[in-house]
Amino acid sequence: MPPAPKAVTTGSSTFTPDSFFEAWSDERQKDPVPNNDLRSAIIQAFSLKPADNYVYHAIASVTLQQVQNAVLQGGSKGLHAWYRDEKGEPLETPPESDIVAYTSIFNSATASNKAFSNFASNAKKQSLRAGVGSHLASLRLPAPSTISIPRSKSHVNPYLDFWRWSCHNLEWCGPDDSTARLKNSHHVLPIFMHHFGCVCPSYESIEIMKALSRARKCGVIDMGSGNGYWTYMLRRAGLSVAAVDNMQSLWRTMWVDDTIVEDGLKYLKRKNSGKEDILLLVYPIVSLDFTKQILAEYAGDIICIAGTQNSNGYTAFKDVTVNEYFEREMKSFHKIVQVPLPSFAGKDEALYVFERKDVS
Repeated sequence: MPPAPKAVTTGSSTFTPDSFFEAWSDERQKDPVPNNDLRSAIIQAFSLKPADNYVYHAIASVTLQQVQNAVLQGGSKGLHAWYRDEKGEPLETPPESDIVAYTSIFNSATASNKAFSNFASNAKKQSLRAGVGSHLASLRLPAPSTISIPRSKSHVNPYLDFWRWSCHNLEWCGPDDSTARLKNSHHVLPIFMHHFGCVCPSYESIEIMKALSRARKCGVIDMGSGNGYWTYMLRRAGLSVAAVDNMQSLWRTMWVDDTIVEDGLKYLKRKNSGKEDILLLVYPIVSLDFTKQILAEYAGDIICIAGTQNSNGYTAFKDVTVNEYFEREMKSFHKIVQVPLPSFAGKDEALYVFERKDVS
């Protein structure tokens, strides 16, 4: 196997994951992007050179300066047109209070069920917030009562803080039924993807996986682990995680230095088809039937998927949703959790948990 990439940030001589988290102060949590200067915030947080000109390749190829220029344009040229009417005309942007209510769903110091209930029930009729609340409620399946999620005032998640800023800056209060039709995103997303990953783990999602791992006294296989941010966050929560990725994608920041660089299917076969572990798929790719092959090979009892929960075909499966695929092709499993994840503007993501039927 090729050697594991080191936990580094390209262009930084001092970055380490642990030191990054240690330096993430209360002040940074509250205001991760002072004066909406994302370029300076990223340069400072990751100890980059002031003249940084790294090109971030993802859904687009951009530099920090180009992204900052887009941020400064605000909602002009349709850059914040996340919500449209039936004719495709942009709707008014959500009020700040509704954005606060949406991001509060993912506050570790608040009971997630209560925060979600407040978001949906306190929305004005026919408002954007009401549509978002209705959409999320129609898909949400909270963790069973056997999984306890304690509140925490000490949980640290820099990605979540940057994401919260993006919601306010990009005027986003969550996905609704129309989000599946969106084809555009924003220049900010490649920056987040390169430094943190494709989707942000929530405190709730981490605690759910922690409870499942402890109950079964097993580890987690983070299949297609990318830059390792989910692995790092789960390890901070005390879980044993094997990060597996063929490393065909390039990331500016790597959060772990022990990624198993190997084809995922070969790894599973070598590890007794994952029979003793929880399988985690974060933003599983659609191409090459990778997700289908991994799911077919897996012999364990718990599958967790962090990805798209609408029908845009952005993750996992091109023509069906995760729910539809499991109902049709994975009949030996049943869904026990589907909770929303902090979704970047224009995205609609959730953590799914499926359990093998004959073990409950």
